[in-house]
Amino acid sequence: MRMYDLIMKKRNGGAHTEEEIRFIVEGFTKGEIPDYQMSAWLMAVYYNGMTKEETTQLTISMADSGDRLDLSAIEGIKVDKHSTGGVGDKTTFIVAPILASLGVPIAKMSGRGLGHTGGTIDKLESIDGFNVSIPEDEFINNVNSIKLSLVGQTGNLAPADKKIYALRDVTATVDSLPLIASSIMSKKLAAGADVIVLDVKCGSGAFMKNPDDAKALAKTMVDIGNMAGRKTYAIITDMNEPLGCKVGNALEVVEAVQVLGIKNVQSVLDIKQGLLEDDNFGYGIKRLLEVSLYLASYMLIGGGGADDFEEAKRKCIEAIESGLALKKLAEFVEAQGGNKEYIYDVDKLPKAKYIVPVSFGKEGYIASCNTSEVGMVSLILGGGRATKESEIDLAVGIDIRKHIGDKVSSDEVFAYIHSNNESVIEEARKRLLGAYTLSDKKQAAEAVIKDVIK
Repeated sequence: MRMYDLIMKKRNGGAHTEEEIRFIVEGFTKGEIPDYQMSAWLMAVYYNGMTKEETTQLTISMADSGDRLDLSAIEGIKVDKHSTGGVGDKTTFIVAPILASLGVPIAKMSGRGLGHTGGTIDKLESIDGFNVSIPEDEFINNVNSIKLSLVGQTGNLAPADKKIYALRDVTATVDSLPLIASSIMSKKLAAGADVIVLDVKCGSGAFMKNPDDAKALAKTMVDIGNMAGRKTYAIITDMNEPLGCKVGNALEVVEAVQVLGIKNVQSVLDIKQGLLEDDNFGYGIKRLLEVSLYLASYMLIGGGGADDFEEAKRKCIEAIESGLALKKLAEFVEAQGGNKEYIYDVDKLPKAKYIVPVSFGKEGYIASCNTSEVGMVSLILGGGRATKESEIDLAVGIDIRKHIGDKVSSDEVFAYIHSNNESVIEEARKRLLGAYTLSDKKQAAEAVIKDVIK
């Protein structure tokens, strides 16, 4: 088998066999296929695409290129979730304790952030003592005993994907549907879960900017998961503004705890656009709650804990209102060396030295948001990493009090900037205001749940 012939085959629109794809992935990972040939093949894929079977085999081959997490010692159906990325996305801290409190095992591998916000691990490390570097046997034991554990990604998880992505990044082949889908799903397959629920973001803060592209990606990933023997669902959710109100590491833990502390879930789901009951519960919290309930409900269905969406949603709501989900979060934190009192008293979490109110200086209705730009404000404040070596400031971020469709007066506080560096506050303020547009006319906010693919 020669790489030259396989490049020509894909260039001419042919479909690869399982053996051919495995030859390409293994050869490139081992360094036997040079970058220039792999680049040519990636460009051929970019233009000619791949069949479902090819994409699935590419995903499996990349998953097989390194370690696979063996979860066979964990009792029950193992369920995992994955988000395609977004600003203010802290749903893991909400849905994982809900599922664990309902008896569904959650054995999760997560990463650190690189870019505008911290990753799941960075956010959890704002809790004093929390440790993601626990031994594998302790990880397995924690899932069996309390139904929830989370560790950092192994350095050898789908190494083929890392090497291929680095080449895609410099050859203008990043935005290829089969290559995106196989990249995401190879890591999910290697992580070992039986059921995968995907949160596919759509909008100005997402890789997929419009619903059609998001739906195509979601369907491709669901097909891969199902063909690889994993029950897979995808929820397409709005990212035309940050999810929830808070953006930043410790701030997002605070907001997750707020959601898990809700005593009457329906009252929050009933909040109308433009209404803010108090500093904690408003339209942003409602959107976060809706996404979390959808993800948790499909995870529960996949885990065998409910027969349909309505039953699953009811059980998830009961887990929140009873306080069991919040108790499970505290139990999880304690099991991994963290101080559980940080969950029951979020004032213990890191706080910024400066909390600066931001106003628009004019009246109008919030019409749109460049969500990626809001994420860049977090990076300016120190809440994300510009490089792998960058230090994250866990206390900084943004607390947004008004959302798309809301009316604002000229001096009304729209958001608060949390910063430990006085010199970056003005730049952050200007960038934050520049991320939003105002209109004379009120408009409806985007529905936060756009579609479900199963």
